Amino acid sequence: MSTSTAGLQIKTNRRWLADAVELLSSMRFAISLLTLIAIASVIGTVLKQNEPMTNYVNQVGPFWFEIFGKFGLYTVYSTWWFLLIMAFLVLSTSLCIFRNAPKMFKDMRSWRENVREESLRNFHHKAEWASSASRASLTQRLVAQLADNGYKTKVVEKERATLIAAKQGAANKWGYIFAHSAIVIICVGGLLDSDMPIRFQQWFMGKTPFAGNGIIADIPEKHRLGLGNPTFRGNTLIPEGGISNTAIIPQQNGVMIQDLPFSILLKKFTIDFYSTGMPKLFASDVVVTDHQSGKTFPATIEVNKPLIYKGVAIYQSSFEDGGSKLELAGYPMAGSKAYTFPMAGVVGNTTVLSKADQPGNGGEYTVEWSGFRPFNIENMGQGQDLRSVDKSFNQKLSSTLDKHLGSAAKNANDKNLKNAGPSVQYKLRDKNGQAREFQNYMQPILLDGAYVFLAGTRDTPSEQFRFLRIPADDNSTVQEWMRLRAALLDPSLRQQAAQRYTRRALLGVSDGGGELGSQLQQSASKSLSVFAGNSTARGYAAVSKFLDNIPAAEQEKAANIFMKVLNGSMWDLWQAAREKDGLTPIDATEKHARFLQLSTSAISDAFFYGAPVYLQLQGFEEVKASVFQVTRSPGKKVVYFGCLLLTLGIFSMFYIRERRLWVWLKDGDTGSVALMAMSSQRKTLDFEKDYRAIKQQMTQPDPPVQ
Repeated sequence: MSTSTAGLQIKTNRRWLADAVELLSSMRFAISLLTLIAIASVIGTVLKQNEPMTNYVNQVGPFWFEIFGKFGLYTVYSTWWFLLIMAFLVLSTSLCIFRNAPKMFKDMRSWRENVREESLRNFHHKAEWASSASRASLTQRLVAQLADNGYKTKVVEKERATLIAAKQGAANKWGYIFAHSAIVIICVGGLLDSDMPIRFQQWFMGKTPFAGNGIIADIPEKHRLGLGNPTFRGNTLIPEGGISNTAIIPQQNGVMIQDLPFSILLKKFTIDFYSTGMPKLFASDVVVTDHQSGKTFPATIEVNKPLIYKGVAIYQSSFEDGGSKLELAGYPMAGSKAYTFPMAGVVGNTTVLSKADQPGNGGEYTVEWSGFRPFNIENMGQGQDLRSVDKSFNQKLSSTLDKHLGSAAKNANDKNLKNAGPSVQYKLRDKNGQAREFQNYMQPILLDGAYVFLAGTRDTPSEQFRFLRIPADDNSTVQEWMRLRAALLDPSLRQQAAQRYTRRALLGVSDGGGELGSQLQQSASKSLSVFAGNSTARGYAAVSKFLDNIPAAEQEKAANIFMKVLNGSMWDLWQAAREKDGLTPIDATEKHARFLQLSTSAISDAFFYGAPVYLQLQGFEEVKASVFQVTRSPGKKVVYFGCLLLTLGIFSMFYIRERRLWVWLKDGDTGSVALMAMSSQRKTLDFEKDYRAIKQQMTQPDPPVQ
């Protein structure tokens, strides 16, 4: 290659490099990057970040879940493309500072004294006047006036003339330097507090997230981060009386275990509530033990009042159940036997539901105790009727049957805040891994004039609980309702109830009513059998399906007769069930009639409860737990410093006004002649006002020469 060709290649490479630097440091490139960051920030704000993957599947569906996952939208701020955009923004801003800062420093030091008289006459804001004073005297007076107005001045002697160069607000240039430097500093600080150090350890040090279950102390070293980890943000849950020396850092496919240089012992957790049930104040009394020195000291951690020790900040994040011990009674929700069996559980653990405790020795179930609350402020107007899951009701008969239905809330817009007392929340998981979630309340609560036990159920965490209302009996228990439910599924008791109903209806009629009595008994038996239902339809849904076989013109009349017979038969079924258990008959009172009405509706709803057993909370030993957010964020002070620079920069750019002023003085016929010119980067109303004031001050007492 010849020398000329090599030189041409070097020039081409230099030109290409210069063009690339110009593009990267340009305003249009920076604005494009900021636009992309703004779009990503909107996505990260609308779509909650770092949630469990199952939450995203329920929220956006399986199709969009896969697409969003490929773009990393569940962890926007730590994706490679977002970090790449931030890196380019830092590079672009740094190049902009590198290219323009020297020019700005030079301009701040410059007096621009090389101007000529002709160039000053081309300024828009200029004035010329004659003075009887000598040039030296006028120069001295004008310099003093400019100094009084806050201008720095420099007097330069020209050929047969004197130039006064003045400037004010040169620090305005610092605003641009501070603002651009702040962007770089804030981005670097954010990078220091990001999960890049953790990713670096995963890429080059063999660290991997832990996706299993087990005791934290037994988790292998490859899933743990050492004390030298420069930055992290994790959580630790500590029950009262418990100790923790690690933090859990959630990852997309598991968790990392962060070892701490100290241990935290939770002595006591205190919480106070508003009347609406929302937490008003919660705080933790802890004892911290330093692993290196053995130093121990007490502290109280409150919301917005963290404990900072050895560069690690401990924030009061939230609170959970710490493993409360529960005592429950189980009742079968299927089969024709009414019995009770005891059950115990610990929140956070699981209990196997014995086949012997299930009706008909059903399939194997596991109870996963997920939560306990000692009291609940609930809007009782927002409960959903369990019948809402059933779609087979005949719409023509809905208005006729609705007057007989009484369970669950009727209006989702009602607001009726009440303390529903303690509640337990658990999942019932079958052998196939399918689970359904339940929330049962310990005490009966007054709703619509009657005391009922609330038993909630839902299929997925994204749904609201639908509540079954089990009416409380005279002893404030569910025993009588459970007895009636089991009796309805006992064919022999249904037959006894039909006979009792017939005798009661035809009391005083000779021979038991003969054929009429036989027909009435069959009707009563049929109504109970229809209501008991089968695998396809039960309760009022079965009644509606049965009435569909009757001509439309006679359906309303038939429905009224059917419900009258059913209600009467249910009363006798209750009495027969009590007699079988050796109990005295129930008095026919308005209270018991109301109980029977609610029980009938609850039995109809219970077919949609979706569980083989109902677990009622009987007693508990509450154990509270505090959730702390444990962070080490060396970039926090860097970001604070960047924010300070950004504030100073914006203040300087908007509130420090740069002014340049020149006065050209030369000798005149009877004294001296002055030419003044003034400029500014931004022509504002304030600039016009300052120009007129200085012009008037300088030209006194002689008027300017036009």
